[in-house]
Amino acid sequence: MATKKTKRQAKMDEILSGVQQPTSLNEGVATLQSVLKEVSKYNESVELHVRLGINMKHADQQVRTTVVLPEGTGKVVRVAVIAKGEKVSEAKEAGADFYGSEELLERIQKENFFDFDVLIATPDMMAQVGRIGRVLGPKGLMPNPKSGTVTANIKDAVLAVKSGRVEIRPDKQGVVHVGVGKRDFTQAQLVNNMLTLYDTIVRAKPAAAKGTYIKSVYLTSTQGPSLKIDAALIAAEAKAVAG
Repeated sequence: MATKKTKRQAKMDEILSGVQQPTSLNEGVATLQSVLKEVSKYNESVELHVRLGINMKHADQQVRTTVVLPEGTGKVVRVAVIAKGEKVSEAKEAGADFYGSEELLERIQKENFFDFDVLIATPDMMAQVGRIGRVLGPKGLMPNPKSGTVTANIKDAVLAVKSGRVEIRPDKQGVVHVGVGKRDFTQAQLVNNMLTLYDTIVRAKPAAAKGTYIKSVYLTSTQGPSLKIDAALIAAEAKAVAG
């Protein structure tokens, strides 16, 4: 017996019925915004999902880097910094939400304190941070030099995260999931962020990766439809923007 569609689902299907997929990035963004305008009452996050032709079981095919989205993410990112001495003051001045050394680590471990989205640590504090790695790791909060979260330059690290730096790290299936803005962004802002993200992913291709690197690209939102983007078209757009 067929499940009865909700009004939201029916409206989405109605709008998408005339959309040919795969579509260009600009058309995809315009379509998604049109759908969300009709069916969503809140400012949903917009996401890009890119499936890569890599084998996540091979160390030489790992992809892990960061990129600062030119238009920001539209999200308020809460940053915690583990440091000591003058670096704690630097974190405070840069706008970190939480900062400290052993006392902050103890709060995280003993009080289950996780009211932050990103954890940054100075190199000299990593031995102490590593002791609670089993707590931080599963939550994706363990600082790492590749993601720019282990650094002596606390000020720049905090400002980068606050201004829209995101991490590119595929899941076990080799799919990169990144939030690229909000529904209330303009079409140009969303496209700009996605082209910057796509170009960064392409540039991060491991030398050991063989065959087709970009398998598929999908655009979606928190609760919106999934739209397949023409990989060849987005590649051409990203190349043109990158110069």
